[in-house]
Amino acid sequence: MTMTEPTVSRPNAEINKDGAFARQKNGFTTPFGDGPGELPAEAGKYRLIWCAACPWAHRAVIARRVLGLENAIGLGTVSPMRPRLPHVDWEFSLDPDGVDPVLGVRYLSEVYRNADPDYSGRPTVPAMVDIATGQVANNDYFKLTNYFETVWAPHHRENAPDLYPESLRGDIDALNELIFHEVNNGVYKCGFAHSQAAYEQAYETLFARLDELETRLSTRRFLHGDFITDSDVRLYTTLVRFDAAYYSAFRTNRNLIREFTHLWGYVRDLYQTPGFGDTTDFDAIKRHYFLSITISPDRPEVAILPKGPDLSGWDSAHFRRELSRQDGKFHIPADGKR
Repeated sequence: MTMTEPTVSRPNAEINKDGAFARQKNGFTTPFGDGPGELPAEAGKYRLIWCAACPWAHRAVIARRVLGLENAIGLGTVSPMRPRLPHVDWEFSLDPDGVDPVLGVRYLSEVYRNADPDYSGRPTVPAMVDIATGQVANNDYFKLTNYFETVWAPHHRENAPDLYPESLRGDIDALNELIFHEVNNGVYKCGFAHSQAAYEQAYETLFARLDELETRLSTRRFLHGDFITDSDVRLYTTLVRFDAAYYSAFRTNRNLIREFTHLWGYVRDLYQTPGFGDTTDFDAIKRHYFLSITISPDRPEVAILPKGPDLSGWDSAHFRRELSRQDGKFHIPADGKR
């Protein structure tokens, strides 16, 4: 990997007149289900394409691993480095000959154009691709984990956790909305802002929400209590990237996550849970955010990969278990072991 990879700026179509970043809508949102016109949750039919650097794709891969869907849904991986093309794309350069071994494509845009020859948006991950047709079937990152948790339940491993319990779905959905707009996408609103005012508004909103979550997690082990839920999966993928990338690359520099007492213990708790830390690739994260995408196209062509931060603390004791004790009984969290 050279240190002279191309820079990629955010398309102007995703910047409002006030300089605020407005993420493009998902183009392929047909739901998974058994109803007319819905996508069947059929084992072996789809290939999930992800990038280890991308938080939206990472949460789908965590759900896939935690729920035991590996045998039902195949996995393809694109490089964290953008290819040298006149448009924004993802490349299968990690595979032999630079081609996905199942789909036979070099660039992710190919499966998008297979589905819609006139598709003009950014090809995004995660993408569920129909293997038989080579067409992207669904790229709705906001709902994909929920589909894995519900419609795909017949393919879950034995004793898989319930990440989306019916009794909590209203609370989970409401918190997920806040996390998405103010934290998950909030860091991007800071990083891709094209005006000082838009940046500062996003910055204040982001840290106000992180402060609220810090307080919330001071009295409970996970966001909704004793067990890991879909909300924890979604928050984790931003928190785990924060110190390594967003803090400096996206100017979200009021606090490091490790400077929050409860958020830092919480994210380490998740990191040490099977399906979370073992799908987290800090090298891919740093390469993507510092060498591949940039906030301004005016940055020097030669990019520098930061050596830090120190990652040794991720496996240190988190002391979160005591928050799961109710009435003197320990409530086993979602991984079933800790």
